[in-house]
Amino acid sequence: MNNTSCKAISFVFPQHFLPPVFILVFVIGLIANGWGLMSLRHNWKKLGCVNVFVLNLGISDMLYLLTLPFLISYYLNGSEWIFGVVFCKVTRFLFNLNLYCSICFLTCISVYRYLGIVHPMKVMGRITVTHSVIISVIVWIFVSLQSLPDMFFPKNAENVTLQCFDTTANEYVEQYLQYSLSWTIIGFCIPSLITVACYGHVIIVLCCKDNVDKVLKQRSLKLLIILIILFSICYIPYHVLKNFNLWSRVLSKHGIFHNWCDGVYIAQRICRGLVCLNSALNPLIYLHVNEDIYAQFRQLCRRTRQATNQLSANTHTLRLSTFRNT
Repeated sequence: MNNTSCKAISFVFPQHFLPPVFILVFVIGLIANGWGLMSLRHNWKKLGCVNVFVLNLGISDMLYLLTLPFLISYYLNGSEWIFGVVFCKVTRFLFNLNLYCSICFLTCISVYRYLGIVHPMKVMGRITVTHSVIISVIVWIFVSLQSLPDMFFPKNAENVTLQCFDTTANEYVEQYLQYSLSWTIIGFCIPSLITVACYGHVIIVLCCKDNVDKVLKQRSLKLLIILIILFSICYIPYHVLKNFNLWSRVLSKHGIFHNWCDGVYIAQRICRGLVCLNSALNPLIYLHVNEDIYAQFRQLCRRTRQATNQLSANTHTLRLSTFRNT
């Protein structure tokens, strides 16, 4: 929870809002990512260049999902952290690692899609799985180094050890705001512009060419819609409200209070819950990048629908039989 000097701040709001969100994300994300990673493992020999990024996307999601039970306990216990200062910083580090690795790997997928659709002849045979592995390693190192400074900021207020802020204490809020703004530009804005440029060009090419395969066009449009949902629900609101809330804390630290201080804090907490939804929504990328997983998912849905219809029919027959016997 962020520490701020504004009066009438609803610090109890995260304790009621975040645990249900984290529980939902943990259950759905663990099942979806686990299933997706197992499917990729069974089809390891068929892995293409893009699927390497999908694999890394799933690994980053799983690393963050494993920290959610501790955060759930933290907020259910009235924002009292009992797992130690070091593990608090590790938990916050893994959140940043997952968030910005997800954005970077989604950007890599967008660039590869762009090259494969717009410039297929130029990249044919020139991009290999080895290139994707090297790029993935660079992403992990880059994001880890960029997220490392966050661990040096205090995660609890002075003389209060049973807290675990996702930013830092008020004493260092100015420095953290500068760090957050730079990381927002480098880790979010630039990759987002690259993603928008790639898919914007892809959609133009697909719509202008009449000889483009309809299935390819539909899958590309669906992937674009998924990315729009991810960015509009998870990423954009979080970065805007996070920096806005830090700025309001800087103002309040210098004795400048505003009536919207509480509203900004609550909105930022809501966005903090929404941004972790990326770990549950990212598995949708599996369905539209890997054809085998997409086919398995459709088959699973068909079997579930058939089982539901059969169960309904059996229930109806049993009710008729019971009614006739009476």
